[in-house]
Amino acid sequence: MHSELPASVSDRPHVFASEEALKDPRTVLHWSDLLCPFCYVAQSRNEILRRRGFLVIELPFEVHPDIPPTGLAVGPRHGPMYAGLEREAAEAGLTLHWPARLPNTRVALAATEWVRREYPDAFPQVHRQLFEAHFVRGEDLGDVTLIRRYMSQLGIDLDRLQRAMEDGSAMQAVQESEALAWRVGARSTPAWFVNGRLISGLLPRADFEKC
Repeated sequence: MHSELPASVSDRPHVFASEEALKDPRTVLHWSDLLCPFCYVAQSRNEILRRRGFLVIELPFEVHPDIPPTGLAVGPRHGPMYAGLEREAAEAGLTLHWPARLPNTRVALAATEWVRREYPDAFPQVHRQLFEAHFVRGEDLGDVTLIRRYMSQLGIDLDRLQRAMEDGSAMQAVQESEALAWRVGARSTPAWFVNGRLISGLLPRADFEKC
């Protein structure tokens, strides 16, 4: 937890997820990974929470750190779980194409979390674009060039981002997010901490309407 916020974000207390955020009944912490299809669909759950007046803070959690930097080839997806996700995506108005490879998302998560802290207004679009890169266009989120291209299109200062990646501060931000997730008992994605309660997994919409 940060004892002192940098001057650039001192007027935005929710930029850094912290123990204080855990105590705020109107703040929701949501952990997700960009390769997680349940997290992709979970965007619709966050919309429900926001309609109900919650501030939803999107945080990174690398759910498959075992995936090598070059990614991992996967075959076709069949079965009730995948059919259910496809149905959920369609109901939420989301295009879902199963990608042929699973990327290592550590760099993408670090870059996205850095944007959330430094460019909060651009963060929602960055987050959405990277989700769509994986689940709509089948692009490789492990490709640093791809990440930089999307960031550049949205006006992110690539030199500043590069410095944050090189000095380790962007990666440190992911570690802080994951440590907070472990602190409240989250072990997988998607996970939400809502008003003192942990919600794990893509529960039905009705459950979120009751929060």
